[in-house]
Amino acid sequence: MIPINKILQRLAICFVMVICAGTMVNGQTTPPVWWFGASGAANFNFYTGTTQRLDNSLIVPTPFHKGTGVQPYVSIFAEYRPGPTWGFMFNVGYDGLGAKFDNVEAPCNCEATLNSDLSYVSVEPSVRLGFKTSGLYFFAGPSLAFNVNKNFAYTQVNQQNTNSTFSAVNSTIFSGQVGAGFDIPLSPANSLSKVNLSPFVSYHPYFGQDPRSIESLSVTTVRVGVAIKFGKGHKTPVPDAPIANIPPPAVVADVAFTVRGPINAPAVRQVSETLPMLNTVFFDEGATTIPARYVLLTNGQAAAFKEDQLQNEQSASGTGRSAGQLNVYHNVLNILGDRMRENPGATISLDGSSAQGPKDGSELAASVKQYLVNVFGIDGARIAIKGSFKANPSSEHIGGTKDLALLRSEDRRVDIETASAELLVEVGGGMMKPVHIITTMENPLDFEVVFKIDSAKGQVKSWAIDATNDQGAVRHFGPFTGGQQGVPAADILGSSPSGNYKIALHADMSNGATVDKQSTVYLVRPAPTITKGFRYSIVFDFDKAKTIAEYDKFLATVVAPLITDGATVTIHGHTDIIGGEAYNQQLSEDRAKQTQKILEQAIAGSGRDNVKFEAVGFGADADHSPFENNLPEERFYNRTVIIDILTVK
Repeated sequence: MIPINKILQRLAICFVMVICAGTMVNGQTTPPVWWFGASGAANFNFYTGTTQRLDNSLIVPTPFHKGTGVQPYVSIFAEYRPGPTWGFMFNVGYDGLGAKFDNVEAPCNCEATLNSDLSYVSVEPSVRLGFKTSGLYFFAGPSLAFNVNKNFAYTQVNQQNTNSTFSAVNSTIFSGQVGAGFDIPLSPANSLSKVNLSPFVSYHPYFGQDPRSIESLSVTTVRVGVAIKFGKGHKTPVPDAPIANIPPPAVVADVAFTVRGPINAPAVRQVSETLPMLNTVFFDEGATTIPARYVLLTNGQAAAFKEDQLQNEQSASGTGRSAGQLNVYHNVLNILGDRMRENPGATISLDGSSAQGPKDGSELAASVKQYLVNVFGIDGARIAIKGSFKANPSSEHIGGTKDLALLRSEDRRVDIETASAELLVEVGGGMMKPVHIITTMENPLDFEVVFKIDSAKGQVKSWAIDATNDQGAVRHFGPFTGGQQGVPAADILGSSPSGNYKIALHADMSNGATVDKQSTVYLVRPAPTITKGFRYSIVFDFDKAKTIAEYDKFLATVVAPLITDGATVTIHGHTDIIGGEAYNQQLSEDRAKQTQKILEQAIAGSGRDNVKFEAVGFGADADHSPFENNLPEERFYNRTVIIDILTVK
């Protein structure tokens, strides 16, 4: 025999399949307000508690505790549905609550059995909650039941079989019920006579369902069944056709569209790049050894290592960032060891942070100390270590709920702290002394055609560009969603050395309308000459409430003096992937514009009036991000503003 729990599982699966298969038919008549019908179901009864006195003359030697049974339920009912959402249901039915109790062992070492045949007439009024576009509905309400049968059958080898009635049976029991059903229309949509087939399931909890006034028996019931419902609808009145009722055309906000060609950029530019060095080593979850992605030297290699070995000329990636920048950072411990070796009076403190506790954090810090002592020969007395629960500043904030795995991985780390200026020179805040790199950029970012659109906030859903040359060849770019987009001029030119291009904008508006604009641009591929440029970066802590103003001194005293008269300054703001798209976009734009403002103020009155500035925010756009977002250090370096200075020849 199939266990009752297996039966329930199969019935539940069937119920879900019926709901998924059922579809609501859009009627051409109004639905009935009143429905009448009948239902049939199986009651799955679960008894708990204790019973030992079966009637006034029979007290069995061993009490019965648990029982299960499947009994019939049949009812007639009425439903009142004045609308598609709220309504009322009223059921009157025969309610079988019988069960077979688990066999028990009597003192004679023989088996005793008990079968009950309790049944009731139940009255169940309910509140019904439905949906406009689905046949699914829920119901809940009280349940009042009147006892009509209280028979039982008891057997035991050493006692006479007893078929009798329970004593002390409550004539009424009062409880509650909650359930769900699904109406499946069986009648045609245009028929006035409506017929629904409605599978349903309901739950009747144990509280209030105590069948006897003595002992502690109670019953919980799960009811699974189907109802057939009948109702009469009304024809949907057909309204008179409106006279000249033509809706006004949608108001389309105008879109300003501008095209800016490349800013006289060369095809090859050699950039002196200043890379901020994070004073942090990140550790993998569950490990206390320095991750393999960091460059770890042997004693012999460390003896020959010099920081300036990392300043070799490198090639730029597609985003304009040096392909070797991350490799420079991954030498952070070797750079630190070289600097401490060159400055024997310098001391540092290593603060290891771990969610596992200060002890685990101290082990992380000890791994870094051991490397500096064993490989670079640094005196251990110059290196203090400590452990903390959370890094300072921490990436994870109280109350945060999004991207917790990424944020917590950033807090499993060792921060390098010192008061020795020869080791950690603040460049924009809390960074190690930067490393200078010479980078050759074969496709610099400012050799781009920049497209800008400007409309009321939220009006433009997406937009795209078609560039057509004099021969009619078309190149398509997009779709885009931001207010500004740069496209490499080489992608538009293709193999052509130069050309006039018709630029067509197609914008899809949020209200469903479209806007088309036209412009032109002339492009020429520059000669492959090499010019010099400078690049500086400033890096921000995650979600820290600091502004560009905190970098005022660095921007005014280090960066601004390199801006010569006639120079072009391109400022790009970026963020990591953590946080909302709109928030990151606005944050990157604000930081880029604030950086421009500080630099403009720094050179004001210096006679350098012919300087071109362009500040752009890219948010977390993967096509423009300096780095990937897989590693904590990549996300740290993506929280940046990059300043490119192109001087005139």
